[in-house]
Amino acid sequence: MSQVLTVPKPRRNTELVLLIFALVIAIGAYALVDINLDVPLSGDFYLQALILTVLALAMHITLRFRAKYADPVILPIVIALNGMGLAMIHRLDVATGDNAGSRQWLWTSVAAVAAIVVVWFLRDHKVLRRFTYISLAVSVLLLLLPLIPGITAGDVNGARVWIKVGPATFQPGEIAKITLAIFFAGYLSSNRDLILLAGKKIGKLQLPRARDLGPMIVAWLASVGVLVFQRDIGSSILFFGLFITMIYVATSRISWVIIGVLLVAVGGFLAVRIFDHVALRIDSWVNAFDPDVYNRSPGGSAQIVQGLFGMASGGLFGTGLGQGIPERVPFANSDMIIASFGEELGMIGLLAIILLYALLVTRGFRAALGTRDAFGKLLACGLSFAIGLQCFVVIGGVTRLIPLTGLTTPFLAAGGSSLLANWIIVALLLLISDAARRPISTTPLPDEPQPAEVGTGSNPTISISKDSTEAVSTS
Repeated sequence: MSQVLTVPKPRRNTELVLLIFALVIAIGAYALVDINLDVPLSGDFYLQALILTVLALAMHITLRFRAKYADPVILPIVIALNGMGLAMIHRLDVATGDNAGSRQWLWTSVAAVAAIVVVWFLRDHKVLRRFTYISLAVSVLLLLLPLIPGITAGDVNGARVWIKVGPATFQPGEIAKITLAIFFAGYLSSNRDLILLAGKKIGKLQLPRARDLGPMIVAWLASVGVLVFQRDIGSSILFFGLFITMIYVATSRISWVIIGVLLVAVGGFLAVRIFDHVALRIDSWVNAFDPDVYNRSPGGSAQIVQGLFGMASGGLFGTGLGQGIPERVPFANSDMIIASFGEELGMIGLLAIILLYALLVTRGFRAALGTRDAFGKLLACGLSFAIGLQCFVVIGGVTRLIPLTGLTTPFLAAGGSSLLANWIIVALLLLISDAARRPISTTPLPDEPQPAEVGTGSNPTISISKDSTEAVSTS
């Protein structure tokens, strides 16, 4: 049977159609909020709808020129999630009188423009491999910035992860997850053969050599350091989970995962015993409905319990956008925005949001499978897993599956640094998917000049190639 070759298609028109649906969902959600809250559709509504449409189309046009084979599903998913987040933050602003929605619109514009700049000027993700160790240095600097006097914003909600940038605050750890992913991808793609050298074997389990455990120990100590000095459990889980995942993808050895889980267990046990803020988080998770724990300050479980009751009141179909009372939950527009959506969209709406995240992560993994360079595979896997793990940690904490942490829900929650970092991740995934889906050039090489013949008759003919330095004798 002859082999059938299919020519890759750009699929930009497919992306445009999906973008229209995403914009309808995002702008429609915003309109429903105003209608249900009896707020007239003013000029601000139409201006914001125009801004979101322009940003989406600008990114789409950029992909047409710079990455026309990029995945057509990623951008529409991000626009839908970002737009729904803007609608919910606006809904909560109306109820509380806050102005978080205006800041979120500003950061959305900045983040989308940053993603466009990355796609336009970077073009080839493999360039980032040159900055492997520079990325490590930048990561260390970003993680240390919140601890430097003068620029630190101090303790914010119990964590020291923010810096002051003029009148605003910024969380450098969000950018650090990107630079760490670049470092891990560059290091592992360059040293994979060294890491794969055989160590001791216990049964069917192949252990790495002790000298190769160095990077893992460094990653473990770094995550513990974030937990100790910045009091940020979520970032600790994210950074260490990112490294474990990428080293497993690079080596396919389950021993690394087992060692990583053991290190996490040891670190978690010691943290609960030594640090009060970690012990309080665990206690508020296990004994959330205990009246003493509920009313405790700090470290109480009121936030968790109120979020659970809010989602329970939403039921299967939800109360409708603008018709619930999600503002009763502390940090309803940031840490607990999933509970806000669960109340007003119900379980069906919440599952739809989770499915959008699942599609986004799987499209990132698909790009990793398709790209032809090891660095791109590892980077796409790491960035996709970072989004997936962040969603799991946040949603798991809100639903009381795991202890609640301070991470934000990507694209939905209020927070400029998180929005900027995740849009840059999307730009990198689009570039990698473009490289993965781009057709391979099959143009034949130009014919080499015919060799000159020396000698005639029955004597052997000596052929001398123009590009060769040796004479090849043929019969």
